[in-house]
Amino acid sequence: MADIVDIAVSAGSFETLVAAVQAANLVETLKSPGPFTVFAPNDDAFAKLPPGTVQTLVQNIPQLTRILTYHVVPGRLMQADLARLHSVTSVEGSPLKIDCSEGFEVKNATVMIPDIEADNGVIHVIDTVLLMG
Repeated sequence: MADIVDIAVSAGSFETLVAAVQAANLVETLKSPGPFTVFAPNDDAFAKLPPGTVQTLVQNIPQLTRILTYHVVPGRLMQADLARLHSVTSVEGSPLKIDCSEGFEVKNATVMIPDIEADNGVIHVIDTVLLMG
């Protein structure tokens, strides 16, 4: 099995996320043993952001790092695990609301593809970039 970064790269639908992770120097972290649960916005999710947002974030590495680590939770949490929880705490330190009552949602994002297993965790593909606040 591949690690979280290799899966994201090979999928081909996370080019913006991979570029952001590289810009924030988080590649080695997300290739480490973890385990991590990553709520991964696909390229369509990034495309929903206002024009210029991604470019602005790449120029502000501390803010980019905060947003990226807001999408990561320590541990390997499958959808079944998350369904028993009302929230989890991100690596960034803020809580993320979990709602599995009708589908599978994290904060304001819908999980489109849950439970993609990696050597060092699990990826849940989301349709919206999670912003703090």
